[in-house]
Amino acid sequence: MDLLLQFLTNTGYYLADYRHFLMWAVGLFFVYLAIAKQYEPLLLLPIGFGVLVGNVPFFKGFGLGIYEPNSVLHYLYFGVTSGVYPSIVFLGLGAMTDFSSLLARPKLMLLGAAAQMGIFFTLLSALALGFLPKEAASIAIIGGADGPTSIFLTAKLAPHLIGPIAIAAYSYMALIPIIQPPIMKLLTTKQERLIHMPDPRPVSRKELLVFPVIGLFLCCFLAPASIPLLGTFFFGNLMKVSGVVDRLAQTARTAIIDTATIFLGFTVGASTQADVFLTTKSVGIFVLGAVAFSIATASGLLFAKVMNLFSKEKINPLLGASGVSAVPGSAREVHLMGQKEDPSNYLLMHAMACNSSGVIGSAICAGILWSFNVG
Repeated sequence: MDLLLQFLTNTGYYLADYRHFLMWAVGLFFVYLAIAKQYEPLLLLPIGFGVLVGNVPFFKGFGLGIYEPNSVLHYLYFGVTSGVYPSIVFLGLGAMTDFSSLLARPKLMLLGAAAQMGIFFTLLSALALGFLPKEAASIAIIGGADGPTSIFLTAKLAPHLIGPIAIAAYSYMALIPIIQPPIMKLLTTKQERLIHMPDPRPVSRKELLVFPVIGLFLCCFLAPASIPLLGTFFFGNLMKVSGVVDRLAQTARTAIIDTATIFLGFTVGASTQADVFLTTKSVGIFVLGAVAFSIATASGLLFAKVMNLFSKEKINPLLGASGVSAVPGSAREVHLMGQKEDPSNYLLMHAMACNSSGVIGSAICAGILWSFNVG
């Protein structure tokens, strides 16, 4: 009987409390969004199931939890805390990215830069709310709407906040179809949304080959701390455009990035153990994250309108919303919004140009924030 009682007291049924059930509800909600609504399923499904796994109650000291040194989950989580997974994801993103539309209209880079204003506004807000500088910098990067970058910077500055920051970043990326359209409609007129963008000029192979090399030097000299992300990103792109290592480029944009995404999402989800995740700081992070993402979207839209004041050739202000680096969700949403107003208006290629510049911009911002918070 004593053995039976001891067994029962070590089961998850006995050890569970309301916090575990609350986190299970969060995990199931993510799984629901991924399957039923198909909101970023490649991200939300592994994260959601990871939340379920990470919140199965267990007795401490047996090497089971993600925060216990010798557990399997802890070793898998090393790829998050060390920044390995985000760097691998950036390698795959580089091998997927086509910079031809960006090179055809370089001024669209400015929209990617403008959308990063959400990062710096949130940094000041987080500091005002009492977060430590390293915590504030980690929270602020959510405004870039780039999950891997958010995880990378948080792992370096505030590893105890990886769970809530990663969940917030990926949640808002998945909810782009809900968050961005109202902001786009509010800040643009129907006439502006009807603006057609001219077809981009042809871009030569030489330009595509030179860009990742020049981009590497310009960006990494400006923010050397961004090397782990942008170094792999531009390398992946060079493999793609060179045409001489197609097997490597294909592997980078398929098997490698898929593997990293699986482990990144699953372990980030598993890191949301109820006793670690459910804190007042987590609530503040979610609120600030929503504000950051909204401001980033609005900044891109408003800056596009400002550019039109000084430009003869008008650009569709909707493109500013794709300046956040949620690839390709925000670009797709901009295109769909333009199509609702005029089915013949194709904005996807132009939006992807802003989107890809947003990826670079958020990585640079992460490098700058990291360099300011060293020590």
